[in-house]
Amino acid sequence: MKKWILKAVIQKSISWLPNSHSINFWFQKNVTKGVQLNDQYFGDKMNHAFDHLSLSREVGLKAPFKSLELGTGWYPVVPVCMFLAGAESVHSIDLNDLMSTEALRDTVYRFQTELKKDKLLRFEPFFIGSRISLLQELFPYEMSKDELCKALHFTTKVGDARNLDFSDGYFDLIHSNNVFEHIYPNVLKPILREFKRCTVKNGVNSHFIDMSDHFAHLDKTIDIYNFLRFSDASWKMIDNDVQPQNRMRLKDYYELYKEADFKIDNEVIRPGSPETIDKAKLDSGFQKYTVEELAISHAHLISINN
Repeated sequence: MKKWILKAVIQKSISWLPNSHSINFWFQKNVTKGVQLNDQYFGDKMNHAFDHLSLSREVGLKAPFKSLELGTGWYPVVPVCMFLAGAESVHSIDLNDLMSTEALRDTVYRFQTELKKDKLLRFEPFFIGSRISLLQELFPYEMSKDELCKALHFTTKVGDARNLDFSDGYFDLIHSNNVFEHIYPNVLKPILREFKRCTVKNGVNSHFIDMSDHFAHLDKTIDIYNFLRFSDASWKMIDNDVQPQNRMRLKDYYELYKEADFKIDNEVIRPGSPETIDKAKLDSGFQKYTVEELAISHAHLISINN
């Protein structure tokens, strides 16, 4: 049995169990090794943080600022970067409480180690010296989760991002990292509207989207377009609630942004492989897209609130 099929079966089964996200975390950490705070994971998150801060600085973001991250997940790498960049308050919202005390401690310790080795020099334009000193003075393995969050100006909330309990124009920066692809369009559209409401005038929304088949991250025998082979009915049987994939293409996100009255001011796109798409046997439901539209694998969408 192919690895991706085995993972799909296991995650589908897990999704029917109580505490499914905790079980899925154990499965991904200990079996698929997909959620460890290793060099690749940390590096990917740091790249996202760098791009969030770089593009936001270009349009005038300055410390102190207020930030919100959608779907922080297990390790709050980007929120810690926001703290180091001078955020007055750093918030995250997720449907589930995925971040354990151990994961938060490991994240802080990883930053302390990287800073001591001068491995984060490219962040010099953004990180504030006093914040670096504050972080380096922490003793993460002797502190509780609440104590660490308070020291980092970090507040986590479990809830529905369609109904945020923040006032209009509260945030200067709202960001996410490969989260949108796990949200179905009927939910994502009201989230975008809520983000628009909560962003200050001239504030920034910065969102990374990974439109590849996430099962291909584990199983190299399939390509990143494998999930486009299936009809909607077949995919519904394969997909699961612990790590759903909406299979939306960039064109769909454009339409969703427009429906939510949310303008895209800048974008960075990976074109993917039209050659692979040309050779693939995709479901007829995807015939409405051009080969180039189907092939786009990643996008970084930036919006300035007006």
